[in-house]
Amino acid sequence: MTLPRRSLLAAAALAPGAALAQGWTPDRPIRFVVPFPPGGATDVWARLAAEGMQPQLGQPIVIDNRPGAGGMLGAEQVMRAAPDGYTLLFTITSLVQSPVVMRRFPYDPVNDFAPIGRLGSNANVWVVGPAVPAEVTTMEQFVAWGRGRDLSFGSWANGSTGHAFGMMMAEEAQLRMAHVAYRGETPGIQDLLGGNIHGGWHSTAAAGELIRTGRLRALASTGTRRLPSLPEVRTMREIGFSDRFAFVGFSGLLGPRTLPQPIVDRLAAAFARVAQDAEVQRRLMAMDTFPGYLPPEEFRAFIADALNRWREISDRLGLQADG
Repeated sequence: MTLPRRSLLAAAALAPGAALAQGWTPDRPIRFVVPFPPGGATDVWARLAAEGMQPQLGQPIVIDNRPGAGGMLGAEQVMRAAPDGYTLLFTITSLVQSPVVMRRFPYDPVNDFAPIGRLGSNANVWVVGPAVPAEVTTMEQFVAWGRGRDLSFGSWANGSTGHAFGMMMAEEAQLRMAHVAYRGETPGIQDLLGGNIHGGWHSTAAAGELIRTGRLRALASTGTRRLPSLPEVRTMREIGFSDRFAFVGFSGLLGPRTLPQPIVDRLAAAFARVAQDAEVQRRLMAMDTFPGYLPPEEFRAFIADALNRWREISDRLGLQADG
């Protein structure tokens, strides 16, 4: 029996949904948009997640670095992407920070994305390079040396954790420090190595090897516990700075808001397996990233809480930047 044309069209329209109801299996490469340049911590974490998810999904995962506007350009690109599971966002706390500080919201960090999972959390270290005398090896010495000088510090984006920590540090230590925003960690670290700026808050995923080889000096860390690779480096709270330095960032994977639930479920299962794998957790700890997997809805609640906390921090510090 031949179906009427209207019935055929209706059946065709229902076919994708019917197929998804049975589960989703990708049939072409998947793209992780990373909104920062290669070589930084976000890029490293994204590649670690992709490496573990590829064999489970049966398709290559391509890392697509799209820096700009403190991570907002890449995030906006994913927000507008087709909700088919082939364009995803691997990002960090800048997802909520940059819109707050730049006073513009091209997306809603909580409601315009479908969270897939949080990988972990990370602290940062205050590092100095050749622009600071070699005998300065502690935060107390840096503060004593820096008072009365015009200093500069870099961060990977306007409104980032590194930007805020630098301003909080200047405020509490009574230092004059000008902020320089870069498009990612790597360019800022290069300027630090070149002696063009005095310091910066960085992840050890990006700066760890330079610290180990003595090209950069780590003087303090954020968070509530010392970093595994730098047990001799005290936290800011241990040194006597405020509890504001206990704030730690997140890293995780998200998709467009209307990503169908079967696709979210398939991706979340693959991501969870990677994030909870003992070897992956060992590798994260080796780069001073604390494993902290969260499933989709718990990750959404965490993002909402981070957004609220960052609004409070931004208002208190007067953090604002032009887009």
